Amino acid sequence: MNQKGGVGKTTTAASIGSLLANEHGKRVLMIDLDPQGNLSDHMNIDPATTEKSIYNVMIDGMDPREALLSAHNMDVLPANIDLSAAEIELAGMMMRETRLKNAILPLCKEKDYDFVMIDCPPSLGILTISALTLATEVVVPMEAEYLALRGLSQLVHTMDLVQQHLNPGLHVSGVVFCMYDGRTILAQSVRAEVERFFPGKVYASTIRKNVRLAESPSHGMTINLYDPQCAGTQDYRAATLEFLHGPAGNCPSSAESADTENAEEKKICAAPKQPTALPPEQHGHHDVEDVQAEPVEALLQSVNKDKSHKVDPSTRGPIWKADAPERTTKTAPNSEPDPSGSSVETTSSES
Repeated sequence: MNQKGGVGKTTTAASIGSLLANEHGKRVLMIDLDPQGNLSDHMNIDPATTEKSIYNVMIDGMDPREALLSAHNMDVLPANIDLSAAEIELAGMMMRETRLKNAILPLCKEKDYDFVMIDCPPSLGILTISALTLATEVVVPMEAEYLALRGLSQLVHTMDLVQQHLNPGLHVSGVVFCMYDGRTILAQSVRAEVERFFPGKVYASTIRKNVRLAESPSHGMTINLYDPQCAGTQDYRAATLEFLHGPAGNCPSSAESADTENAEEKKICAAPKQPTALPPEQHGHHDVEDVQAEPVEALLQSVNKDKSHKVDPSTRGPIWKADAPERTTKTAPNSEPDPSGSSVETTSSES
């Protein structure tokens, strides 16, 4: 999950889910909880023609088996535009945060799923709260940009509230950088900050920009089925291993994974088969009780929350202080000096 849009949530959920089902032999349930229905598009399900969806399960109390569809060796609970009204309709319902959980847990127990992947909407509304109430682990896809850091504070705060009141077992199991370009100083600096906030949680593998990832939904396919050898598939294969065995480069190679996979205990990362949550120390996932919102707040304290105030870039925090080579201005031997006496500056100038 990530309340910021366009960071790769849907692509990450669809790609890892498909790789778990098609290359690791896992039983996977995909839940599309975004009214845009983009995850359904990945599964070759047209949201415009879908009559029974997760909306009916949450609002009308429909048995989820009636809305269940199959695609790419996975079970799918699709979404359509009706889900956009769910926020308003759920507002007046009792126990609205647990309606999704109460509907999905019996299905998980009956179908014996190994993993349930939930694609959350780009917001922190009731739909996202419902997903967090059901889930046991959270994977945070994000871009290596300054604005992505600003949203971490609110995300961590929301998770803290859910842990305290609705789901004590909820924890962040990983952070994966999407559309990542490690050649830039900005990307390196943002990654370093996130690793400081979530020690041991940031995936060593990153998802590079790849046009095949953008093409695959238009064909109703996940990336591993659309182009098994492209860079996007290779990146998500590495991320899937970290998803299974824990981040920070602790996952084994593909050959080692095949030997050990059958011996390891099953894990439901998005929804447990029992109402009780799995212990966070299982499967290479570290305890995150020491991760608090304060470090993120410390990063953002220099940013004035009043959007009308213009912030001096030099005060924006650690990511703007990365070392960079100084620029020098060369003057041609026969050129005349600028009469105005001005010079080219790469940072903000005094007014």
